[in-house]
Amino acid sequence: MCGLATFTGNVRDALKASNADWDVRVVRVLDHPEPVPAAEVVAQWVPGDRTSLDRARDALASSDIVVVQHEYGLFGPDDGIAVLDLVDEMRPPLVVVLHTALLEPSPRQRRILDHLIGAAAAVIVQSDAARRHLAAIYGSELSRVVVVPHGAAENFAGPVLEDVPHPAVLSWGLLSPGKGIEHGIAAVARLGRRRPPPTFVVAGQTHPKVLAAHGEVYRDSLVRLARDLGAADRVRFDDSYRDWTSLRALVRSADVVLLAYDSREQVSSGVLAEALASGKPVVATRFPHAVELLGGGAGILVDQGDVVGMSEAIDRVLYQPAVARAMATAARRAAIPLLWPAVGLRYRTVLEGALAARAIT
Repeated sequence: MCGLATFTGNVRDALKASNADWDVRVVRVLDHPEPVPAAEVVAQWVPGDRTSLDRARDALASSDIVVVQHEYGLFGPDDGIAVLDLVDEMRPPLVVVLHTALLEPSPRQRRILDHLIGAAAAVIVQSDAARRHLAAIYGSELSRVVVVPHGAAENFAGPVLEDVPHPAVLSWGLLSPGKGIEHGIAAVARLGRRRPPPTFVVAGQTHPKVLAAHGEVYRDSLVRLARDLGAADRVRFDDSYRDWTSLRALVRSADVVLLAYDSREQVSSGVLAEALASGKPVVATRFPHAVELLGGGAGILVDQGDVVGMSEAIDRVLYQPAVARAMATAARRAAIPLLWPAVGLRYRTVLEGALAARAIT
């Protein structure tokens, strides 16, 4: 269900599409054991469990090359330091994909990053901003760091959902604090006198880890906020689990995508990539990935937490058709290098380079 799992599946499919002879298998990282969902999952690792670690290592040892998706929250507690147990004594060459590149990592986060970069034949980041963050930490030691964009599936055309009212503002993804949904609600509430007024669709189930720790406290607070601001009838919470086809239709149905993230360090956003691949105008806060991808006119940037600026940007997109058309055209243009066939080829090039370098040594 999480974005990294979806991303991994898409990378797998893109690699196989780039070369049908490649056999791409998956080792799944879990909080606790679960039934194996598909044939390509050859092992499951629960960080902290020695037996599953040994099985994961055995499965990886038979590979020609290993790609590790890295996020600090993925590999158990203590910033996921257990990932070092996995990569230590790794026999195949290792490629690490960094989904987070912090400007000021904690000592433990820095230790993990140092170890991963030292062990890797190549490091993939998903934006120039991420590479600059690493440069700020490591200086010139970046010869093995390659930028490969976060991939997205082309979604420019297709049926739309008839039950989505227009104009529609859309945010989607697993719901958790930090995504700025409360600011989006407040921004849309300010546009209540527009005719027709916008509807804010907040799509996605509560993040499983948030749900386990706090239940629906955050979602309930958002519902109360919409009610308190007089916008309860214009904020639609869709907590259903949508399959890929339904989600793509929902994105096509939106008039503008809102990314109100609180983070000032986010160097990768799959939602942003998918929004552009759907040809949608975007209103986003100034997180690094948005600054980088929206510079060509596909979006309007606002400061984190700036409800007034967010409301004014949404107003421009929804009620000035020429602005929306120009942004949609720019979004399609910006999406071209993000589409999975192109990204799959770039992954293949990086992996083949790592294999060739190992053969030489």
